Amino acid sequence: MITSVNRQFMLILLLIGVYCFQFISAQSSQLADTTESENFIITAIAATEKPVIDGDVLNDPAWKNISATRHFWQTSPYEGQPASEKTEVRIVYSSKVLYIGVICYDSDPSGIVVAHSRRDGSLSETDCFQILLDTFHDGQNGFLFGTNPAGIEYDAQITNEGQGQFGGSGAGSFNINWDASWQVETEISDIGWCAEFAIPFRSIRFARGSDTQTWGINFQRNIRRRNENAYWTKLPRQFNIQNVSRAGIMTGLKGIGQKNLKLMPYTLSEADRNYRYQDEMDWQGEFGADAKYSLSPSMTLDLTYNTDFAQVEVDEQQINLDRFNLFFPEKRPFFLENAGYFSVGKPGDVELFFSRRIGIQQGRNIPIAGGARLSGKAGAWNVGVLNMQTQSTRFESLEDATSLADTVSANNYTVARVNREFPNRSAIGAIFVNRLGTGDYSPDDDYNRTVGVDARWGIGKYLNLTGYAAQSFTPGLDGKEHSFNFEADYNSEKWLLSATYTEVGGNFNPEVGFLSRSNYRNPTLVVFHRYRPKDWLGFLELRPHVVYRGYWNFDGFQETGYLHVDNHWEWRNGYEIHTGVNFRKEGVRQAFEIHPGININADTYNTTEAQLVFNTNRAAWWSFDARSFIGGFFSGNRVNFSGGLNFRAGDFLLTEFNLAHNNINLPQGDFNTNLFQARVNYSFTPKLFISALLQYNDRADVLAANVRFGWQRSANTGLFVVFNSSEVEETGRFNPLYRSIIIKYSHLFDLLN
Repeated sequence: MITSVNRQFMLILLLIGVYCFQFISAQSSQLADTTESENFIITAIAATEKPVIDGDVLNDPAWKNISATRHFWQTSPYEGQPASEKTEVRIVYSSKVLYIGVICYDSDPSGIVVAHSRRDGSLSETDCFQILLDTFHDGQNGFLFGTNPAGIEYDAQITNEGQGQFGGSGAGSFNINWDASWQVETEISDIGWCAEFAIPFRSIRFARGSDTQTWGINFQRNIRRRNENAYWTKLPRQFNIQNVSRAGIMTGLKGIGQKNLKLMPYTLSEADRNYRYQDEMDWQGEFGADAKYSLSPSMTLDLTYNTDFAQVEVDEQQINLDRFNLFFPEKRPFFLENAGYFSVGKPGDVELFFSRRIGIQQGRNIPIAGGARLSGKAGAWNVGVLNMQTQSTRFESLEDATSLADTVSANNYTVARVNREFPNRSAIGAIFVNRLGTGDYSPDDDYNRTVGVDARWGIGKYLNLTGYAAQSFTPGLDGKEHSFNFEADYNSEKWLLSATYTEVGGNFNPEVGFLSRSNYRNPTLVVFHRYRPKDWLGFLELRPHVVYRGYWNFDGFQETGYLHVDNHWEWRNGYEIHTGVNFRKEGVRQAFEIHPGININADTYNTTEAQLVFNTNRAAWWSFDARSFIGGFFSGNRVNFSGGLNFRAGDFLLTEFNLAHNNINLPQGDFNTNLFQARVNYSFTPKLFISALLQYNDRADVLAANVRFGWQRSANTGLFVVFNSSEVEETGRFNPLYRSIIIKYSHLFDLLN
C-alpha cells in the first residue's frame, strides 16, 4: 500500500527529474564550447643565479630581472573582480629544482591572519598561497604546494580534478597525506609577506622523453580577514584550485630531469600493557624501511618492509545508531600516497578497494610483512599495482581476558588498476582486487576477488557522466554478486544538478573494499542553486536545495527514504546558517539493538525532523559551530546536538572541543548517548609539535587518549613519541584498560642527490 508520505516522495521525485531533464536540455547548446576566452601563460626562466631560500624575495638578486605575473581574480566574495591586494609571482629553475618567488602585498600587514604553523594544516582559515602543477598537462591530475605566512609545508596530490575526495580510502582524489621532499621559507614585513618555494623535480612526476616541458599551472591567494579567495586564472564560483582543467600554462622548462632513489629506514621501541591479562609492561623493538625509486620521470616504485604506522593519529570514535556500517577514513601514509589511482566506486558508500582492509581487523592492527607499489604513467595510461603481505597473528581480547585468543590468518593482497584519460575530463579504466589466504591458518579456497570497469565523460564545461560496473567472486556465494552505478552531474555557477543510480547485489562481497550496506537499488537526485545578492544584509551567498535518495531491496521493500529541503545562508563575515527539514522513511526488516537492552522492532517508520546548522567566522581567534536534529526517530523522537568550540592563540596553539549528544525517547525505552572529543595542537616550529586527542564515549564507557610528539624532517620522517591510553568506567571510577608508549625514529636518505 502506498502511503501519503510515499506519494509525496514519488511526486517530488518525478518533479525533480522532469525539471533536471528540461534544464539540462535547455542548456545543451552551451555545453559544446569548451574553449576558455582567457589564455593565461607564464614562462619559467633558466636561473643564472639560484635563489637563496630564506623568504626575502625583494632583496634576492636572483629575482631582480625576472618578470612577474600580477593579475589575480576573485571567486569570493566578489566573483570576477580583481583581487583586493597585489600579488607577484616569479618562476626560475635549474636542472634539478623549480623555484617560485611570491610577493603578497598587503596594505595592512597587521591584519594578516596566521591560523597555525603545523605541516599540512588546513589553509582555509589563514592567509595563504598555493601552487597547482599539472606536470603531465592532462587537465585532470596535479600536485599542490602551499604555505601560509608562518612558512608551513602544505602539499597534496590531485587526481580526477579532486572529485570524490570524501571517500577513496579516506583520501579520494584530493590526497592531503601525500608528502614530498621540498622547501619553503616566508617573511612578513611592512609590505605584506613573501614566500620562496624550492621544489625538486625528483619529488614530482612529469612526462618522459621530452626536452621541452609544458605544464599546467595555477595560483591561489587567500586574504582571510576579507574571506577573499583569488586565483591567477579566472574561475567560476563553483570551482577551486583543484580543477586542473582550468589551470593556465607554464612554458620554458628545458633540460630538466630527475634521479630519485630514497631510502627511509625506521627503528622503533614500544612498551605496552593490556591490564586485563598482563601484570607488567611488555617491551619490544622493531625496525623496517620504505624505499622509493623513480623508474622514469613518470613511474615510481615504492617498497616497504615491516610496515609501521605508529606515528599516525588514532581514529575518531563514532556511535552507531543505525544498522549500517560506519566509515572510518584511512590515515596510514603508505596507503594514502597515490590512493586516487586506486579509487573506483561511490566514495563512502561502495568502494571496490579500501586499504583499511589491509592490516586492520575489527580495529586491531595485523602485522604487515611488506609490500610494493608501482604507480605512474606508461604512455597514455595511468597504472597502479599494489601487493601487500600480512602475517598470521594471535591476540587476546582487550575487553575480556577469559575469551579465547583470536587467530588471524596471513593474507596476500593484490590490486591492479589501469586508467586511460582523454580530453575534457574523460577517462576509461579497469581494476582487479584480490585477497588470498596464505599460511597454516588459512582454510581451503580462502580467497576473494573483485573486478570492475569505470568511465568518466566530460561534456562541455559543466556536465559530467560517470559510472562503474563490478563483480565479486567469493567461494560459497553464487548470483547477485554485482554492483554498478551511473551518475550525471551538471555544475555551473548557479546550478548543481545531479542524478545517480546505484545497484548492489545481495551477494556482492568486496572483502578488500567498503560497503555501507548491500542488496539495494538506490536512486539519488539533487537540485542545488547558488544565488549571490549584490548588496543585501551582508549576504555572500544563498544556497536553496533539495536532495532525495531512496534504497529499495530487490523485492521492492523500501529500506530507506530521505528527502532533504534546505537553504544555506552565508554572510561575507564568515557566519553561516543552514535551515532544513528532513522527511525520513526507515524500513526495518529485522529487529536490531540500538542501545543495550533496547531494540528497534521490524516495521516501517515515517518521520519528520527539523535541522539547524550554524557556525561563526572560523578565521577568528575563537569560533563555534553547531548542528541539531529535532524530530521523529524510528518509533519515537530524538533531540540531537553536535557542536564544537575552537580557540587559537597565534599560530602555535590550536584547541578544539567537540560534543555529540543524543536524547532518544522510544516506546521500548529512553536513553542518551554522549561522545566528547578534545584536541590540542602546539607547534614550537612548523616541524616541531605536540598534539593530544582525548575522547570519551559513554556508550562504551571508555576514556581514551592519544598524545604525539613529532620532530619532522623531510617527507614526514623524523622522531615521534606516542602515548596511548584507554580506561573503562566501572562502578563509578575509571580503571586502566590499555596503555602504550612508542618511540620511533625514521630518516630519509636521498641516495642519488
